[in-house]
Amino acid sequence: MAKVTVDGIEVEVPNGASVLQAAELAGKEIPRFCYHDRLSVAGNCRMCLVEVEKSPKPVASCAFPVADGMVVKTDSPMVRQARRGVMEFLLINHPLDCPICDQGGECDLQDQSMGYGMDHSRYRESKRAVKDKNLGPLVKTVMTRCIQCTRCVRFAAEIAGVPELGATGRGENMEIGTYVERALSSELSGNLIDICPVGALTSKPYAFVARSWELKKTDGIDVLDAVGCNIRIDARGPEVLRILPRLNEDVNEEWLGDKSRFAVDGLKRRRLDRPWVKKDGKLAEASWREAFLAIASQIKGRDPARIGAIAGDLCDAESMLALKDLMAALGSANLDCRQDGAQLDATRRDFYLFNTTIAGIEDADAILIIGANPRREAPVLNARIRKRWLASPISIAAIGERADLTYPAEWLGESPQALAELRRGTLPFAGVLREAKRPMIILGQGALRRADGAAVLAAAWALAAECGALDPDWHGFNMLHTAAARVGALDLGFLPGAGGKDITGMMAGGVDVLWLLGADEIDMATVGAETFVVYQGHHGDRGAARADVVLPGAAYTEKSGTYVNTEGRVQRSEFAVFPPGEAREDWRILRAFAETLGHRLPYDDLEALRQRLIAVAPVFGRTDELPRRGAVDLTPPAGNPDALGMAPFVPALANYYQTDPISRASPTMTACAATYYPSVAEAAE
Repeated sequence: MAKVTVDGIEVEVPNGASVLQAAELAGKEIPRFCYHDRLSVAGNCRMCLVEVEKSPKPVASCAFPVADGMVVKTDSPMVRQARRGVMEFLLINHPLDCPICDQGGECDLQDQSMGYGMDHSRYRESKRAVKDKNLGPLVKTVMTRCIQCTRCVRFAAEIAGVPELGATGRGENMEIGTYVERALSSELSGNLIDICPVGALTSKPYAFVARSWELKKTDGIDVLDAVGCNIRIDARGPEVLRILPRLNEDVNEEWLGDKSRFAVDGLKRRRLDRPWVKKDGKLAEASWREAFLAIASQIKGRDPARIGAIAGDLCDAESMLALKDLMAALGSANLDCRQDGAQLDATRRDFYLFNTTIAGIEDADAILIIGANPRREAPVLNARIRKRWLASPISIAAIGERADLTYPAEWLGESPQALAELRRGTLPFAGVLREAKRPMIILGQGALRRADGAAVLAAAWALAAECGALDPDWHGFNMLHTAAARVGALDLGFLPGAGGKDITGMMAGGVDVLWLLGADEIDMATVGAETFVVYQGHHGDRGAARADVVLPGAAYTEKSGTYVNTEGRVQRSEFAVFPPGEAREDWRILRAFAETLGHRLPYDDLEALRQRLIAVAPVFGRTDELPRRGAVDLTPPAGNPDALGMAPFVPALANYYQTDPISRASPTMTACAATYYPSVAEAAE
């Protein structure tokens, strides 16, 4: 540790730290543009100049290492004059378009020019102008505003792993862009907007929509994948206008996937805002009472074994518990949350969790990915794997789809037979796993949506046990989910009870009344023609098209809800805006309908419902807490690990940008699908 004095304050900092980091430890704020905590040091903006004793001129604090006994001044006359000079140079070519810039109110250049800028310009020559680049449907460019900090270049190369941005030219002629004009292909491209310190890169769908000071900001949790990214919901009046990431070092750091960020315009399209009841083969508007009576007439007197319920991928834990309690009151054990038919073993929590935890990825020294494409299924989690690989290159291998994961991965095969060969030790990577001190196995949903899914699960667990991935200090078996509601539903036991039917048993006439709680990812053609379908959800998607009664629910931004991410972390999202029209929170709808049948659910408000959640599954009592787990019980999950099939693994997601009712209703996501998956878009048309 080195002792450094910053403005008279003595601090101890690790050897190798920069002067800027030492100043921050001393509580001194250093202005900067090019420096970012999670990117490599460029040292090209020079805004962070400080005075170091015995140095003849100011030094760039972001790139200058500390030394024991160093004395630093961050606010001396020399420093102030140097920063004023840097700011004057930065503003020489910067356009005066703050009134029309979407970065206005959130701009680092605006903020720092207030402290170090002049009230007039001494520059009389013409300002330079730079042609705007087309980076695709998400990121808008006004490159005349660019101050060449290269944050975007470094983010694309280091964090996203898609080095498509770079600089051409030198000095005043330097320009940032793609070498050949093309759309950015990273699923994390929206983060370029956040890290740009000026208005050069802004959101194309959000252009000229609102000012930051007009927005009400609400903390929320993203539900468009299973990572559980912490987000900020920005709304004006009744409309959500923007989704931004919130800092959470253990989950998403400060990043967010493009679908989670830009699908926000799908929240106001194709919405269900009033109940509908099918009459004479066509859905017609109805009152809540008419809708409830129509459902009650089908349920009363019905054999409970002929009533079933399916929970969708975006549901909150409160609504799933209310539906489970309603089915229990009716005497039905026909419940399922696995729309994709994944053969999960829910008898123990570590059979279906990402046990290493997302932050724990950084401690792994070998990784095997089975039947998953983390880049599409969980872009933020994939960035964490890349971060681990960058820290010190480790061995990574994949079984399944051959894909560019943004880091080198040895492809072992496309079928479960590669898994069997690893267990037999006939593949070289088997030795890598056994020699590793903390090996990780990531099992994707694509590996479980098969006839031999239970066998694949058992084989993956057996391999983890055999290679030393399961011990009291390290749990290297990980399940990567794609549905935000899945882990919470499994924790609640939203699965077939004794003698109950699963999703396959409920299809094709297996039940007479089927309640779909936001379930849109099942093949509606397999639902029996005579089955009475109740669809409760927020978008007019596949489920609503098949329904006999439609009950309008609330989207994730329109309710306070509890979600459990793929690693088992319980998180709560807050209410941001009211649902449209007559739509209501899902648990309130279920409670009101239960009273129509004469079954009063044991809670009247959200707090009582959450107490019921904790009573059913105590894990819901620990929000935002996730202790590091070890493997204590090595009993394997059900399934014969030797009964593996020969068919290749099929990716869980064919199209990253359209996986749920919200993203399918989003014009921005439709444009992305047309840009990045043109064949899929043509097939949809």
